Amino acid sequence: MPATPVPASLRWYLIPVRVLLATLVVTLLSFAVSLFLGIVGVVLAAWVRGVHPNMTIAYRHVAFPIAAAVGAVVLVSASFMEGRHYQRAKTLRRMEDQMHGAH
Repeated sequence: MPATPVPASLRWYLIPVRVLLATLVVTLLSFAVSLFLGIVGVVLAAWVRGVHPNMTIAYRHVAFPIAAAVGAVVLVSASFMEGRHYQRAKTLRRMEDQMHGAH
């Protein structure tokens, strides 16, 4: 069985790019979903009360705070996960170099 390919060099400078890209994508998705649910909630509440819906509530009080909280959580968790992944790859690289040096 062939060994899994190992990158020629560990690129630590790509870690912030991956973290920010993941944070941006997840934050935008959470904003979209929470905005949709906020609009549905505002429309239903306005319909029950018999008034015109105020859509700014969906943006200001629902979608933006939820997206900001999700973005902060994703930023921290993605940073830790990428750091652990980099450290693990570095350790495995050292172990592999030691094994190849023994032959």
